[in-house]
Amino acid sequence: MKNTIHKIILLNFFLLLIGLTSCESYLDEVPKGKKIPETLADFEAMLRYEYGNHRVDITQALNLLNDKWQSSANLNYYPLYKANYFWDESINRITLNNADETAYYASYGAINSFNLIIENALTSQNATEDAKRVVWAHAKVLRAMTYFNLVNYYADTYDASTAATKLSVPLITSANVNAPYTQISIQAMYDFILKDMEEALPFLPKTGATILHPGLGAAYAFYARVYLQMNNYTQALAFADKALAENNKLYDWTAYYATNKTQIENATSYVRTASPMDFNYIENYNFRHGSSNSSSGESTIPYERGAQFETGDARFKSRWKVRTVGADTYYYGTISGYFNLGGMTTVEVYLIKAECQARKGEINEAMNTLNTVRKTRILAASYADLTATTTAQAMAHIMKTKRNELILSIVPFCDIRRWNHEGIYTVTLSKIVDGNTLTLAPTSHMWTMPFPQGAIDNPGNGTFVQNVTK
Repeated sequence: MKNTIHKIILLNFFLLLIGLTSCESYLDEVPKGKKIPETLADFEAMLRYEYGNHRVDITQALNLLNDKWQSSANLNYYPLYKANYFWDESINRITLNNADETAYYASYGAINSFNLIIENALTSQNATEDAKRVVWAHAKVLRAMTYFNLVNYYADTYDASTAATKLSVPLITSANVNAPYTQISIQAMYDFILKDMEEALPFLPKTGATILHPGLGAAYAFYARVYLQMNNYTQALAFADKALAENNKLYDWTAYYATNKTQIENATSYVRTASPMDFNYIENYNFRHGSSNSSSGESTIPYERGAQFETGDARFKSRWKVRTVGADTYYYGTISGYFNLGGMTTVEVYLIKAECQARKGEINEAMNTLNTVRKTRILAASYADLTATTTAQAMAHIMKTKRNELILSIVPFCDIRRWNHEGIYTVTLSKIVDGNTLTLAPTSHMWTMPFPQGAIDNPGNGTFVQNVTK
């Protein structure tokens, strides 16, 4: 699988078409002497460009959540990291965000590739009409996924009462150099995402040519994520069930722990074990990298974050181990390989289903769904079914499990924004630093990220404005 994905033959015209070298480069002049894609194979190869088109960078969201440990050196060198990591609401993050931020530029670079496929695949050469439609549909789904990440990073969370009047992000639908665009409303962006999905769905295969090619299961799972973010629990549940009908497998982390127990329990050894969360992970619907696409090892998490995991969580124990280096103590990542932190997985869909059931008042069903996940995670010596008698109790269990299960992905950030805006199941972050208690309130402006200053200063063929004041 890995060899197949890495056989990218079109790097030259990726450099031509995407342009990630500067803040306005995706709208710059096209370099001379580069190959232009013509055949369907050319366009299909773009879907396999995992490091460029399948990277979901959310570094500042991870900093804000304190889900990724940052060293003092990093915090001192990157002022924006420090502002988010310590929840400093007095800092103007707009002025700090004056470099090429990968979250923005990598996303729009990928969108440019997907636009190119969508515009040209149906008229490409050397392929059947059915084959052309499949590639076109894959690109539609991936574009929708990428815009979902952008709107939930740089704009306020969805609220049906205000979504039509609040701005989201620039909508670019053409790969043409200097293509015009508009910064559309949040409602218009969600409508666009759903339209892309609706148009793609009839042409998607059950499974794609590789795990980078989203099939029906990935589409249904993503639909469930979108509708959950829109607080449409009926639709989210319906699509969650459709996704689980395509794939309902859960990886047995208790078995992984048992297999690697000697190494995991060796408190003085930090030799890494192999990641099961790679291209072949049985929970995958589709694969996309997270903030890092390196195979060296998993991100380190803060020591305080480790206390939020459930006792006996084999998934946590298998992935992180307490380590002290000098004055720093943290949970060191003890797995190496690749990690599906940007794609859709069955565990997310189970937890979407559990929340929707709880919202409908189906408390027992929600807990059964949640415990189905937990049985593959919690070691037998610590396991007991979680129970609830109210929606609030069920939600507390689901929220904790989901935030831990989807750590280092964009999902916890989206979820907390959604819960905070609803005002019922709010999340206040808190920690003690040098004897001082720091908090991040549910209503803080910091839950929306500022656009990079370079993008504002070099907008290309359109205009857009910041969605935050600082």
